[in-house]
Amino acid sequence: MTEIVFRLKRHLTSFQIMILGFAGVILLGALVLMLPIATVQRVWTPFHEALFTSTSAVCVTGLVVQDTGSYWSAFGQTVILLLIQIGGLGVITGAVTFLMLAGRNITLKERSAMQDAISAPAVGGIVRLTRFILKGTFLVELLGALALLPIFCRDYGLRGVWMSVFHSVSAFCNAGIDLVGEASFAPFVTNPLINFTTMGLILLSGLGFPVWWEVMERVQELVKGKRPRKNFVRGFTLHTKLVLTTTMILVFGGALLILALDWNHAPSLGSLKPAQKVMAAFFQSVTTRTAGFETIPQADFSDSSAMVSMVLMFIGGSPMGTAGGVKTTTVAILVVLVASYIRGDSDTVAWGRKVMEENIRTAVVIFFFVLTTVFTATVLLISVTGSPLLDCTYEIISAVATVGLTRSLTPTLPFMGKVIVILVMFMGRIGPVTLAVALRRRTGRKDVDIQRPEQRILIG
Repeated sequence: MTEIVFRLKRHLTSFQIMILGFAGVILLGALVLMLPIATVQRVWTPFHEALFTSTSAVCVTGLVVQDTGSYWSAFGQTVILLLIQIGGLGVITGAVTFLMLAGRNITLKERSAMQDAISAPAVGGIVRLTRFILKGTFLVELLGALALLPIFCRDYGLRGVWMSVFHSVSAFCNAGIDLVGEASFAPFVTNPLINFTTMGLILLSGLGFPVWWEVMERVQELVKGKRPRKNFVRGFTLHTKLVLTTTMILVFGGALLILALDWNHAPSLGSLKPAQKVMAAFFQSVTTRTAGFETIPQADFSDSSAMVSMVLMFIGGSPMGTAGGVKTTTVAILVVLVASYIRGDSDTVAWGRKVMEENIRTAVVIFFFVLTTVFTATVLLISVTGSPLLDCTYEIISAVATVGLTRSLTPTLPFMGKVIVILVMFMGRIGPVTLAVALRRRTGRKDVDIQRPEQRILIG
C-alpha cells in the first residue's frame, strides 16, 4: 500500500495524492463498516450510512447517523477508532509510519510528499518531525486515557478501559465521536476530571505540532540556562505567537460570551451552579474548536450562543494539528492585515515582524473558499431538508470545520442531506490544506518575474 502511494508521486501532485489517499481510506472504511460483524445486531449497514460514518471518522468530524456506542460492535468501534487515528495523523504520515517501522529509508520524493501532507515549512528534518509527531501523539493519548480511566471504570466496569482509550484518541484527534450515548458527555457535565481532561486533549492537539516543538525547545533552553527567562516568550516565532495569542482569545472570549448570553437560560446553563456554569461554558468554547463533544445539547443553547459557537467552529484550530476550520493563523493574519491598514502601515506587521505576502494571499483565499462552501452547502441543505436556517448553517459549519456538533439535525437527514454533509466534511478536511499547497506551487510559473502595469480600482 505504502509503495503504491509513493509510486504515484511520480505521476500525481501531492494535491492529488492526498485527495486519493483520504478518499481511498474512507471508501475502504465504509466497505468494512457495512459488514454484519461491525454492528451489534449483526445486520448489513446501508452503504450511505457506512460511508457517512467512515467519512466522519477519517475527516475527524464526529457527526454520526447511528449512535456509536449502541449500534456498532466492538469490531466496528475498533475500525472507527483506527479511521479516526489515521485521519488525525494524515494518510501520508500513516504510510510513512509503516515505512519507518519496516526499517526502510525514506526517499527525497517521499519526504516531499510528507512535507506537503503536514504543511511542514521545509523538507529538511521532516522524518525527525514525523517521529516527534508520532511519539507526542501516542504519549498524550496514553496520558489522556489514564486520566479518564477512574471515572469510566467506575461507571462502566471493565468496559471503561476501552472507553477511556477510545475517548482519549477521539478527543486528541478532534473527532468528537463518543461511546456514551446519544447525549454525548451530558452525563458528565458536572464532572471536573472528564471536562478538564477532554479540554486539555482538544487544546493540545489544536495548537499544532510546530508549536509543541518550539515550546519544548524553548523550555529545554530555559532549563539548561541557555535562554534568560525574560526572553522566553519574546524568542518565539511569529507563528507560535499568533497561535497562542489567538487560541487564548478565542477560548476565554468564547467562554465569557456564552456565560453572559446563557447564564440564566434554563435549557443550557441556567439550571447549573455558578462553578458548573463556568466549566460548561469553557467546555463549549473549547469543543467548538473542532472537537465535537458536548456536555449540553447544542439545541438547548440560545440562538445568540449558537452564533458565537458557529464563529468558533468556523475558525477552528491551528495548522499542522488535528483540528479543522480556516485555522487560527488565517484569521489572525486577516486581523493583523486590517489593523496594519488602519494604522497606515505599508506592510502587514505583527510583533515587529512583517507577514509574508504569500501568507496573506493564502489566508484570503482559504477564508473565501470556506465561506463560499458554507453558503452554497447551507442553501442546498435547506432546500432538501426544509429545516430552519440556523440549524442548517450550524450543521454545515460543523461539517466543513470538521467539528461534529449538531442541533439534532444529523440523525434526521434524508439521503441527499447525508450526501451534502459527506461532501462538505471531505472538502473541509482536504480543501484548505490542498489549496495552500496548490498556491505555493503556482509560484513556480515561468512568468512569475513579469512586471505588469497597475490600474486603480474603486473600492468602498
